[in-house]
Amino acid sequence: MKKPRIYVVGLGPGSREDITPAVIKAVKEADVVVGYKYYFQFVQPYLRADAECIDTGMKRERDRAAQAFEMAEQGKTVAVISSGDAGIYGMTPLIYEMSRERGSDIEVVSYPGISAFQKAASLLGAPIGHDFCVISLSDLMTPWDLIERRIKAAATADFVTAVYNPKSVGRYWQLYRLKELFLKEGRSPETPVGYVRQAGREEQEVSLTTLAELNPEDIDMFTVLIIGNSQSYAWNNKMITPRGYYREGLSDQEGRKPGQNIMIESFRTIEGELRNKDLPLGHKWALLHAIHTTADFDMENILYTDEGAVERLYEKVANGELKTIISDVTMVTSGIRKGALARLGIEAKCYLGDARVAEMAANKNITRTQAGIRLAVEEHPDALFAFGNAPTALMELCDLIRKGKARPAGIIAAPVGFVHVRESKHMVKPFADIPKIIVEGRKGGSNLAATLCNAILCFDDAAQLKPGRDL
Repeated sequence: MKKPRIYVVGLGPGSREDITPAVIKAVKEADVVVGYKYYFQFVQPYLRADAECIDTGMKRERDRAAQAFEMAEQGKTVAVISSGDAGIYGMTPLIYEMSRERGSDIEVVSYPGISAFQKAASLLGAPIGHDFCVISLSDLMTPWDLIERRIKAAATADFVTAVYNPKSVGRYWQLYRLKELFLKEGRSPETPVGYVRQAGREEQEVSLTTLAELNPEDIDMFTVLIIGNSQSYAWNNKMITPRGYYREGLSDQEGRKPGQNIMIESFRTIEGELRNKDLPLGHKWALLHAIHTTADFDMENILYTDEGAVERLYEKVANGELKTIISDVTMVTSGIRKGALARLGIEAKCYLGDARVAEMAANKNITRTQAGIRLAVEEHPDALFAFGNAPTALMELCDLIRKGKARPAGIIAAPVGFVHVRESKHMVKPFADIPKIIVEGRKGGSNLAATLCNAILCFDDAAQLKPGRDL
């Protein structure tokens, strides 16, 4: 006499071609098949002529499981069918829980099926080539607060994320909230998003978009979404998340070097940890550069930018109005990316090495950095002036502006130290018509002044959060 058992089987996403041989074998052995009636069509060719089919209707999973045990306890072999993989949002967990509850000695055998997200992934290309997670937006049995915590975790951890149950007639807002959270937690607006409706069935529709362009109104309850991670990209109408085989020493699919990819990931991490994420783009871009350079989140408190300063200065660069950057010390010019300067046709200069500086400093009884600024103003009165070391140099520029001898395109005020540092930064603020970026207080440095210059030069990458193209 054969031993009664319950097979719990996944039929795949909806086509007979996606049913595994193990599932077909289990269905052929079954005396009784229990499931939602829609799914019987997929197993009909494999059923024994005397097999009994029991339809319990939608949303009656507990009744379905109970009937499976009742039939098995009568000595019958039972197949409980689910779509996709029965172990993923399917019947398998319920069958095992009920077995424990009943103290049943009926053998339970689970056979996996192809899940809807796997089928969708194959149709989209290769979007789950690296670490991924799956989240259901259905709050019928899971509190929304818990779902939201899982969404945030997936977004911040940079998982490729498959989304089940994204929408229904009654649940219209949850996908809007997921999109909002992913963007808020630092996922790039350009992140590719693929979605497949009725995967594996005649009504199948495959779509590819970006996180920013994703319209939840295009989604219904029969759709599975896959949101890429920071490495995912769209190519040839496919969505790909690389495993990393081509990473070492090579440019990636967008021509980025490994160093730029690291910088992009760092910026996204920083953005995710900002206390205030609702910042004007120009200020945010400068702030991300400042924190990336210093690893100091106090920059949120002390980095000041005039309204639209970064945008206005980049516009001057783009239209050819700004051609020169003057720094107080050579360390600032050393930190300004040479690739950006060459790409934009800009010269970065420091006058400290000019032979005239030492003579002027001695004759006028001023510091060498002051002398360097005086010479710079004579030759480039409309340059962008960047200060990362000497408050006396910044104070000298302020004096020359007041005398009408300098008319800077902009000022980056980031001198560092303890003597006259704060005062020098206060002195520059009243020049309302000059775009300014200021690191307030005692903090600053040549590295900060340089990175703020770089933020201006690559501002056209800010919206996509893709720094470092000139590395």
